[in-house]
Amino acid sequence: MKDLFGKAILDYQTNNNPMPLVTETNISEADDMDVAYLFRSYNEMPKLEKKALQLSKGKILDVGCGAGSHSLYLQNEKKLEVTPIDISENAIQACQLRGLKKAKVQNILDMDSNLHSNDKFDTILLLMNGTGIFETLPKTSRYLQKLKSLLTPNGQILIDSSDIIYMFDEDVDGSKWIPAHGYYGELTFTISYKNQTEVPFPWLYLDYNSLQNAAFANGLQCELMEEGDHFDYLARLY
Repeated sequence: MKDLFGKAILDYQTNNNPMPLVTETNISEADDMDVAYLFRSYNEMPKLEKKALQLSKGKILDVGCGAGSHSLYLQNEKKLEVTPIDISENAIQACQLRGLKKAKVQNILDMDSNLHSNDKFDTILLLMNGTGIFETLPKTSRYLQKLKSLLTPNGQILIDSSDIIYMFDEDVDGSKWIPAHGYYGELTFTISYKNQTEVPFPWLYLDYNSLQNAAFANGLQCELMEEGDHFDYLARLY
């Protein structure tokens, strides 16, 4: 893994000639992303993210923290204890440079499920299409079980995603042309940055009903907290 996403974040943080990230999926054209967006302040965030940060309480784990903007707000403005984690070493380096005290390189699946109750989390955040890291629908249960094991008894998981059915073409009768194999929210992403391209990776967009079904199947309650302007939503699992 070249960690191009993290490299773009670190380049921006250290002012090392940052360039736009180019993202492409198996169902959409290449699209430029300004890395500055990942460094947005609370006031610049979409309403789903603001809502998630308002609902965050207690001891917090920020999974797939990226440039750490959500964690920074929780640490500096809400004075909460937050642990930002990401599999990207470059992104975590940028988070540390931004002053995130507990930022660390960590894959959520490798975290110890047998934590002492004092070390568990009251809020686990997965934002900016938080279901993406689940990769595919069949793998979702494995991730939900892991997340559940890290929660305090009254803890909550705040996660956002989108129903991407709108990206598929419609028939004359209004029915959708969707792939026959697998779930339509299972995409393959490719990231390019400064003339380098990452190996394509799976990324899951989960519609709310599918997330709710997966939550119930794994002994979690699921409620819809907020809907965005474009088929996106924020859910709370507990």
